[in-house]
Amino acid sequence: IRDNNVLPFRVSYHTTTKLKDESKNKHIETEEILLAKERITHITSYILEHFSTQTKRSSTYTLNGKGLNGFNAIFATQSIPMAMRYYEEFQAQQTSLEQSKRLKVGIIYSYAPNDEQEEENSEDTASLPKSQRDFLDAAINDYNAMFKCKFDSSADNFHNYYKDFSLKLKNRELDLAIVVNMFLTGFDATTLNTLYVDKSLRYHGLLQAYSRTNRILNSVKSFGNIIAFRDLQKPTDDALALFSDENAKGIVFLRSLEEYLHGYTDDKGEKHKGYNELLQTLHTRFPLNNFLESTLKQSDKKDFLALFGEILKLRNILEVFDDFSDSLSERDRQDYQSYYIDTYESLRTKDQTQKQSVLDEVEFEVELLKQVEISIEYILELIAKYHKHKDKQSYEHIVKLLDSSLSLRSKKELLLRFIESLNPQSDVAKDFSIYINARKDESLSSIITELDLKPEKTRAFMRDAFERGELRNYGQAFGEILPPSPLFGKGAEQTHKVRKQALEKLQTFFELFKGLDMSNKEQ
Repeated sequence: IRDNNVLPFRVSYHTTTKLKDESKNKHIETEEILLAKERITHITSYILEHFSTQTKRSSTYTLNGKGLNGFNAIFATQSIPMAMRYYEEFQAQQTSLEQSKRLKVGIIYSYAPNDEQEEENSEDTASLPKSQRDFLDAAINDYNAMFKCKFDSSADNFHNYYKDFSLKLKNRELDLAIVVNMFLTGFDATTLNTLYVDKSLRYHGLLQAYSRTNRILNSVKSFGNIIAFRDLQKPTDDALALFSDENAKGIVFLRSLEEYLHGYTDDKGEKHKGYNELLQTLHTRFPLNNFLESTLKQSDKKDFLALFGEILKLRNILEVFDDFSDSLSERDRQDYQSYYIDTYESLRTKDQTQKQSVLDEVEFEVELLKQVEISIEYILELIAKYHKHKDKQSYEHIVKLLDSSLSLRSKKELLLRFIESLNPQSDVAKDFSIYINARKDESLSSIITELDLKPEKTRAFMRDAFERGELRNYGQAFGEILPPSPLFGKGAEQTHKVRKQALEKLQTFFELFKGLDMSNKEQ
């Protein structure tokens, strides 16, 4: 963790019952309490209510060329009967939710004699009691319906189910995996950020289970998130003292909400400003009411970038705390974010005319900006509301959102012109597709004419780029759209110039219209 090879942990304890000393009779009583329907219902409700925040589902990033929202989680339970009850409760509680808001929940377990720790790849289902085997088959049927596949608990098919289950977890296609012992050791998935625990964990097993969450992915995933429904504080401290250093908490675990809000001093004596103090500095040095009027010096611009970048990083941590209430309003955050992007762009433009970069000392938090990105669907909803009521405040809100969005600010002029084109009879959703297709065709035709590109080849090339989500400037397809010209001799320089111009203009065209084709959007 200190060497930044894996992430630190944030552990929160939600003790739902006070356990007694485990004599034989008291153990039975304890099991009855832990498996009580009221407790299972309460914990399930908590997870469903907070899942989106704890797995950062408002955050967006790209994995293997696919856009994803947030991360996923494992739920480690004490026993197969407990796992079964939780699975049933998730199924029951989600029936009242809209289909789009339901989590994709899967369950997996196999036979372990005397409740011993399962081997990582234990796949013995034949020895399961009939009720547990039947339940597993029914759950696998749910999984089959969810992902359109055909598995069951028989030896060969369960092996394939295990492999597919593992792959779905790694690709973040499965939201929550309910397990007993499986996947708690030796399983690495960078998209996993949260472990829910209703299980007694100790020493090596505890640290192994926690470590499923702390594989590095991007700057949005800045820690592994452990939500414990048992009193695991002492076992956690004991494990840390045994395998590391009992004084290493400041490295291994995140700080408390109060420390992040109000500041703290680390083990090395270094002071860290809290979120509230950073916001106070922001409002004092860079007030919104005269941000545009003030002529910031280059050093001030760098200070603003560094300050707001620190605020974004702290906010990224604070968002998963249940009790966090942001004192920076959504509207003010959008304004500061648009200035943050503007300031960075102005310094980057200056960099291109200077030998020495002025941005070397400042890290621009691209991924942390993207995690609060807004969708074109949401913008169209706002446009439809504005079109209906024509109030100035709604229009200004749309402009602010576009200015604060990394992906949509380049499309701002295009979208505002669409608003201007609307008339009382317009259907926003339908007319948007017509408008975009017309502007796209018009813009591409202009590029083709200007650079004398081959029309059909160019249109096919760009269709392929939009379908793939990437414009490839290499290979035979790109070369085929260019006008005939020599590769050597006197005309070679002109060939190179046309190739460069075509790439620049088509790349700009691609970025402008990327993501705006609503006809292919899933409903």
